[in-house]
Amino acid sequence: MKSFKIALAQFSPYIGNLEANAQKMLEQANEAKKQQADLIIFPELSLIGYPAEDLLLRPSLKKRTQKAFEQLSQIKDIVVVFGFVNETEDGQRYNSAAVMKDGQILGIYNKQNLPNYGVFDEKRYFNEGHQHLVFEYLGHKFGVLICEDVWSLATVQQLAQLNVETVLVLNSSPYEVGKPQHRIDTMTALAKQLNLNLAYVNQVGGQDDLIFDGTSFLISKDGELALRAPTYQEGLFVVEYEAEQQRYKTGEQAAALDTMAEIYQGLVLATRDYVQRSGFPGVILGLSGGIDSALTLAIAVDALGADKVQAVMMPYTYTAQISVEDAAQQAKTMGVTFGIAEIHSIVNSFMQTLYPFFGNSPVDTTEENLQARARGTLLMGLSNKFGNLVLSTGNKSELSVGYCTLYGDMVGGYAVLKDVYKTIVFELAKYRNSISEQPVIPERVISRPPSAELSPDQKDQDSLPPYDVLDAILYAYIEEDLSQDDIIAKGFDQAVVEKVVRLVDRNEYKRRQGAIGPRITSRSFSRERRYPLVNGWKPGL
Repeated sequence: MKSFKIALAQFSPYIGNLEANAQKMLEQANEAKKQQADLIIFPELSLIGYPAEDLLLRPSLKKRTQKAFEQLSQIKDIVVVFGFVNETEDGQRYNSAAVMKDGQILGIYNKQNLPNYGVFDEKRYFNEGHQHLVFEYLGHKFGVLICEDVWSLATVQQLAQLNVETVLVLNSSPYEVGKPQHRIDTMTALAKQLNLNLAYVNQVGGQDDLIFDGTSFLISKDGELALRAPTYQEGLFVVEYEAEQQRYKTGEQAAALDTMAEIYQGLVLATRDYVQRSGFPGVILGLSGGIDSALTLAIAVDALGADKVQAVMMPYTYTAQISVEDAAQQAKTMGVTFGIAEIHSIVNSFMQTLYPFFGNSPVDTTEENLQARARGTLLMGLSNKFGNLVLSTGNKSELSVGYCTLYGDMVGGYAVLKDVYKTIVFELAKYRNSISEQPVIPERVISRPPSAELSPDQKDQDSLPPYDVLDAILYAYIEEDLSQDDIIAKGFDQAVVEKVVRLVDRNEYKRRQGAIGPRITSRSFSRERRYPLVNGWKPGL
């Protein structure tokens, strides 16, 4: 047996652009050769990207895949393991991995365990594989698995019984809070249990509402973490196997991020990739002087640069002067284009036009919503004129209970905080200030009681429970899927729980029409939590 080096290609594919992805893979393989790597491993479905959804059903996919294979056949003197869509002559379609050397296919593996839960929908597109792939190179015996396969103990045990020494695992595993470390902990226990080396390479980058964090790693059969790649960074990470010692040498050991850094950097990555790959020249948002828009602005600037971000303050009668001041201060601190557009005349015009219909009806949330819709109309007008994408600024707590205005503050193409609870918004704002020489979010934006400022002296807590209570109830109902009765049994006030659950259920129609946003939890309002808009389900038994 000879010593060898494996390169883990932490790769960000451009969904559907097989030619560009193959070219990038060719370049990374050539770079890996310069680092004297003998094998290079790419993520799951790296040729087309994950998830490609109904692009997988396009009639021309097979021809495009063949052309991409021709590009990859230019790679010489290194074994390349990569993911692709395998469409067979008998009409079957598989999520597969190819092992290629000097343009020759040494083997193909078809994924055996197809996830069909949460964000995954693989049984819609793929057939299940049934055979393992084992190949020998440089006197070392390798096996190949794809993502969900490695979470099936029976599947990995079968591979171990074939005397495999190192398992190459191709992954497109989406991020959620705590997931990077969870993968490492689980795979460490598995490697020790089955006496296997595990080389785990994961996709990185934002794709629509999903974030892929990378955090690839290699674990030796004794459970030692030989390599840990950085979270959210593309790159090539090489680790050496010493034949004499029969173990992997310690390679890069990127530090794990703490929770707020992990979330914040994920939101930045997701925003950058969504805006840039969608072809927008920049973004625009309404900067209200409140914490949600302040955090959204910070994320946008960190993702795209200040020159690509425009902020607009749109005050009305109930807007506090300190809100205007704080918005202007943050815009100046972060160096973005900033303007103020008062909406008094717009709202007054709405009211005059509607007076023949409203008459002397008492003032209610209708008048509040007109303010929000005036602002939404201005933002969309600026977007249409200059081409910038509107970022909506609502958080998960507000979206959960409908504390937002359809066609008002919900307008936009990307909702950066859509899956971030309000209590986490506060923590993220503090985190962002902590990593700058000077705070980029004014301190009183964080310390002031939250307010939509749509009526005199309005506070969020006039309509909602305190956010720590609200978020705890929402987490139990949405993330943990507990019933109303079970949440009350945890000690929460019955009337409060009933109100919150009622609000969540009745506002599904709003969420269905809202912009997509990056997923950071296990139950986001997109692919994972899908309820009928019209139904007769009663929350209490």
